[in-house]
Formats: sequence, structure tokens, C-alpha cells
Amino acid sequence: MTEKTAAEKTVAETATGKKTAGKKAAGKKTAAAGKAVTKKAVTAKTATKKAVASAVAKKSVAKKAGTKKAVAAKRSVAREAPPAGPLEVALSPALDADDRERLLHGTHHQPHAVLGAHPAPGGIVFRAFRPYARSVAVVTGDLRAELHDDGDGFFSGLLPLREVPAYRLVVAYEDTVQETEDPYRFLPTLGDLDLHLIGEGRHEELWTVLGAHPLTHQDVAGTRFCVWAPNARAVRLAGAFNFWDGIGYPMRSLGSSGVWELFVPGIGEGELYKFDITRPDGSRTQRADPMARRTETPPATSSVVEASHYEWGDEEWMARRGERPAHEAPLSIYEVHLPSWRPGLTYRQLAEQLPAYVRELGFTHVELMPIAEHPFGGSWGYQVTGFYAPTARLGTPDDFRFLVDALHRAGIGVLMDWVPAHFPRDDWALAEFDGRTLYEHEDPLRAAHPDWGTLEFDYGRREVRNFLVANAVYWCEEFHIDGLRVDAVASMLYLDYSREPGQWTPNEHGGRENLDAVAFLQEMNATVYRRVPGVVTIAEESTAWDGVTRATHHRGPSGFGGLGFGLKWNMGWMHDSLEYMSHEPVYRRYHHGEMTFSMVYAYSENYVLPISHDEVVHGKKSLVSKMPGDWWQQRASLRAYLAYMWAHPGKQLLFMGQEFAQGAEWSEEHGPDWWLLDPAYGAEADHRGVRELVGDLNSVYRSTPALWERDTSADGFAWVVGDAADDNVLAFLRRDADGTPLLAVSHFSPVVRHDYRLGVPDDIPAWYEVLNTDAGRYGGSDVFHPDPVKPEPQPWHGHPASVRLTLPPLSTVWLRPA
Repeated sequence: MTEKTAAEKTVAETATGKKTAGKKAAGKKTAAAGKAVTKKAVTAKTATKKAVASAVAKKSVAKKAGTKKAVAAKRSVAREAPPAGPLEVALSPALDADDRERLLHGTHHQPHAVLGAHPAPGGIVFRAFRPYARSVAVVTGDLRAELHDDGDGFFSGLLPLREVPAYRLVVAYEDTVQETEDPYRFLPTLGDLDLHLIGEGRHEELWTVLGAHPLTHQDVAGTRFCVWAPNARAVRLAGAFNFWDGIGYPMRSLGSSGVWELFVPGIGEGELYKFDITRPDGSRTQRADPMARRTETPPATSSVVEASHYEWGDEEWMARRGERPAHEAPLSIYEVHLPSWRPGLTYRQLAEQLPAYVRELGFTHVELMPIAEHPFGGSWGYQVTGFYAPTARLGTPDDFRFLVDALHRAGIGVLMDWVPAHFPRDDWALAEFDGRTLYEHEDPLRAAHPDWGTLEFDYGRREVRNFLVANAVYWCEEFHIDGLRVDAVASMLYLDYSREPGQWTPNEHGGRENLDAVAFLQEMNATVYRRVPGVVTIAEESTAWDGVTRATHHRGPSGFGGLGFGLKWNMGWMHDSLEYMSHEPVYRRYHHGEMTFSMVYAYSENYVLPISHDEVVHGKKSLVSKMPGDWWQQRASLRAYLAYMWAHPGKQLLFMGQEFAQGAEWSEEHGPDWWLLDPAYGAEADHRGVRELVGDLNSVYRSTPALWERDTSADGFAWVVGDAADDNVLAFLRRDADGTPLLAVSHFSPVVRHDYRLGVPDDIPAWYEVLNTDAGRYGGSDVFHPDPVKPEPQPWHGHPASVRLTLPPLSTVWLRPA
């Protein structure tokens, strides 16, 4: 219990000279509580110098029951006394009934207008809303004044001061006393320009103004909390610091922006919080912060106050990463699901192993499956709830920065899967965030994603578009991500995607294109490329949409400007080539066109050839298990296929585990079967041989510009023979910018073909073998060409000269000029 001295009584002299003493037990209402006309005077001054001198001598002592230590005694000293004579109190400092009810029920949109300190006739009115407090006092300089208990946690007083001072509150609870700043004495932390840009949907650094930000405001350390919730009747802040009861932390509405703000002194990094939102119908919901930059580890759902202290060491990488456009540079991608690559490792532990492994294999980049926070691990990160927070399963945001930094210092770029197509319906996240449709489209047919039970974003709403565009920039700027692979682009582009007739509404032109999504993707790409030179955006787009990788200002035959991506996944190549490889060699002749059709459209976009996680899960088998025949033939076909893929125009992507011919499908629960590479395992050499091949493929690829420099130009490719279906042979030339060629020959039959004649240019004196997938060290039969192969002056396949080769079984051979 708190002991009160006589000095803690509040005394004020009225205009008639009569005195009113107001001392009540904590928690009880005054007889006139809720009436606007009630007058309460709560100053620690009198109008005479005698009373001032008396007040200086008084002390207030409080005890903490939990620690049994006395709180330091505080002097209640008056500032300069008001002019001599009686002081007239012109109004009651207590809140009126309406404001009280709105604050108690969480429907007040301007708490700062009634709480805190405000000039008034007769002085400065102080009001505090501290539910469960026994008493509240104002301390400014040497002055301490006890506020009157108005009941229901409201305290008020009128001090005869000329201006609002810097002050603190001393709040006594049943077993503790706290001296703290008053959150309601601070000016807004957001400026007019920020609010204007938010309203226009043009704030490209949205993460710097919304969310939770530790900062110093008006010389006081604390955290600024801001959230966009335009449909809310009111928003309150709940967290571990107030026992998840936001009643005493109402936020203010910043005009028509839909933004709610509160600066809370004394709150810093690591605090847990949510927003307690009063919906339009009066019901309440607690929501995680859409802009949270850190979250609790799932299944916990709270947001965490975060500030980065990381010091980057990748200056050299960042300075040179934009020297060459991605489509004209070597780009060989290792796709990784971080939580299962080495299960149990944190970001920092992964930084000790992943860069070294990827560098040894020779990949230029890793592509991380979605890193943003997601509640269900089985979604692999493709159902995001925390768009601005790296998943806490593996560590903090700075820990993730450490991993990216380590990869960059190892010379490896970092791409990240980004998911702006949809979000889950969890009732603590984005779905009907403030009581009405907000991030999702207001039309239920447009909002519900038909395939995944999720919700689609409303790309036509400027604030939602801003949320996503800024998010793309955020990952690139704050985490030094080198590129974004945008998931499920096709589902965004088409109004009728996975929908039957009657389940969708045409656009304003009567078409099925989602014009809002088109505009969003164009804005996102244009903004990212403008702000972050050197990055690349990659579309996972499975249709023949015209101009996915065309510049946004260039219109195509369809009338649309390009979407502005740098690269696009070639889903057609992936499906066709895997279909061909799945057939027994004797039947492949009937499917030969599946291997050649990709060259019909190879230069319509800038392509990536993806063998991704989607192809090795859910009954689709691992890559080696897709191949027919016995174990030797399966591995041989896999090796031949990989070398064919590396030589084909386009960049390469390979999912983890496939680089060493894992026989089982991938599972996020246990990741790759690393034990297959254990020397104690009997078939270890079979798997290590495939991994050796992948390393050599990348090594030769990176040192051979013909394989990547003209990926997007028809001048960089020429068929030697594309119609040898009966032989299961494909042969073509790749050329670099100087015209230097590489000859790639794939033979998908399990027999040896001797003296197989192939046409070649006549200006190359000899060819030598730089890669042969049938090499013994890869697990092959070791049929190879030890000596340079010299052309003969016999025209063949439309070329002026020809060479005779021995084609190994189920193999791909690369030859370069000697």
C-alpha cells in the first residue's frame, strides 16, 4: 500500500475564496464523474507565498511490495507562483462522459486531444488514463502534484502554469510505483509528407514509417508504433509491457490517411506487441503488425520491436554486382529450402556451411525459398503472414543479414522467392485486417484464391500496391538481396485463373486480364530496377503472356506494355524435356519434338530453365527417379540431361539434393539425404559422381561465354542436327559475342554409336572434348575422345565440314575449338 503525506492532497482556491479538498480512495468514482460541468481543482499550489514555502517542505514516500525497497522520496516543489490573489478555475479538468466511454470501450480516435497536458483557462490541464492505478502524480522540475482520481482509471488536475512543461508521471499500483513519461504529451512522429505519400500509395520506403521503430522523440527514447487501418473505429496497442491489455494505450488517427500512431516512451527492442483493433461493428480483434520487421517464432504470432545493428562486409560484391546484366552473365542457381537444407541449423550456422558448399559446386547464385515469416512450415513459406520479417525459426533479422553477407563474401549471389500473389486467412494476420476487406479485394470472387484457400491482394488499391512495392524494395535494400523470383505470376495476371465460367468478371474491356495486377507488376519492376541497380527480378509465369521480360514502356502486339521482369522461368521447357526423359529410350523417337520445340520460342523472353522443388515432391519423384531403366541407366540419363540443360539457351536452376542424384522425393521435414555421400555407404561413389559432374558443369560453364553471353539472342545458337529422332541425338552450336563456338551433342540412347558424323564450321582446325558425362569418374562407361577431333572437308547437316565422333551411351559431350 502507498502511504500518502499531507502534501499529496490537492488544494485549489476558487473565485469565491472557498476551498475544495478532493481526496478519494483509488478506483472509486467521484459523485460527479462523467459530468462535463463538474469543477475539480488539483494543484499543489496555493495563491500565497506562505503556501508555496509549506509545499516545498513536504515529501512523498512510496513503497514497492514486490521488492520491499522504498522508492526515492520526491519533493513537491511549486514553480513560480501565479499572481497574488485568488485563482479562478474556469473549467473542470475531468473528462466528459462521452470521452470516458469511448476510451473505456476502445472507440476513441483522438486520445491525445483529451489526455496529456493542454492549456486551459486558469492554467494547464493534466489528464491520465491509467487503469488499475491507485494514484497518479505529475512531476515537472521540482514540482510534484497529485492528480485527482476520477474513477475507472482516469486522473486529472489543473495546475496554474503558464505553458505546458516537460513532465513525467508517477503511477502507483497496488504493489509497485512507476515513474514514466506520458505517451500523450508527444507530438505526432509522422510528418505531412509521409502521410501524403502513404495516401498516394507512393511511399517507396514504407517500412521506415509504418510498424514499430525505436527512436528518440522530443529527447525521449521509446518506440513509435504506426499501423494503416482505415476502417477501424479505434486502435489500441497491446503487448507484453501492458499484459496484452491495450485499454490504457489508445492510438491516435492521423487525419484521413487511415494511419494510427502512438509513441510509447521506455519501450525498446525485443518487446512483443500487437494492435488491438475495434472493428466498425464494435467488435475487437488483436492483429500482428503487417509491417513488423521481426516476429515471434511460430506457432507464436506476436510482432517484435526490432532495430538492425548489423555492419555489412560485402562492399566489394555490392560494387560489382551490376557490371553485367543478368541475361548476359553466367547465372547458375542452386535452389535451397533453408529450414531443411541442414535441419536444425540457424542462419549463422548455415553461414558456416552453405557458402562453402555452393562455392565448391560452382553455382553463381542461391535461390532461397520464401524467407518471409509464415505460420505453417508445410507451406514452405508460400503462405506469408509477415511480409517484412525473415522467419524467426532460424534466428533474428540481423542473423539473416549475416548469412547473406557470408554468401556475398564467398562470391555467391542471393535470390529470394517473393510471394505477392496471395496470403493466408489467419485471423491474427491480414485477412479483413480492420474489420472489413482491406488487403484483399472487396469482391469475394476476386478475393478468394481458388487453388490454395488463401486470399488475393487488391492490386487496384493504391495503399495495398504500395505495401507490396515497398516490400520488394525492402528486401533488396535492407538485406542486400540480389534478385526476387516472383511466385505464381500467372495466377495474378488472369481473372479466370482456375475459375469456371460465372466465377469471374471480365475487365473493363471485356477481357480476362487482371489490369490491376499488370499495373502492379509493372510498377514493382520499374521501382526495384530504378532504386536498386544490379538486382534482377524473375517471374514464375507458366503461360504465353506476351512481354513478361519486355520493358514496361514497350508495348507488344497485345497492346500491353511489358511487365518489366529481367528473367522468366521456362515452364514449357521443363515440362517437355522431363516428359521426354521419362520415356524408355526405345520410345523417345516418338517424342523427339518435345526436346526441340523449346527453340521455337527460346528468344521470346529471357529464360531460366528450372528444375525446382515443385518437380521433386508430391509423387513426382526425384530427378534421377524420373529416368527409366536400371540404376546405371537412370544415373547416366540424369547426367546427360543435366549437361543438355546447361548447354541449352537460358540460365539454369537446380533444386537441392538433385545435384547428387537423391533417389527419394524431397521432404521439408528432413531435407536432402546427405548420408548418400557418406564414404561408408556402399553406393556413395554413384552419388558423388553426379555431384562431381555438377561441379564440372558449372566450372566449364562459367569459363565459356558461349554458354551464357548470348542466351537471349538467336545469333548465339545454331542447330547441327535437330531431327535425328531415330538416333535419339541432338546437336547444336552455341556462340559467344566474338563468335567462338561450343559444340554440344546429346545422345539419349543406351548404345555406343561409332563414327557418328556431325556438320561443323570449316574455320575450326580441331575440336577437343571439354566435358563428357560418360566419364568414369562420374560413374560412366568412360567412352571418350582423348585426342583432338579434326574436321573433314565433307559437308554435312548444312555445314561446310564435318567431324566423326563416337557417341557414348546416354551421354552429353561438349567440344570446344582446340
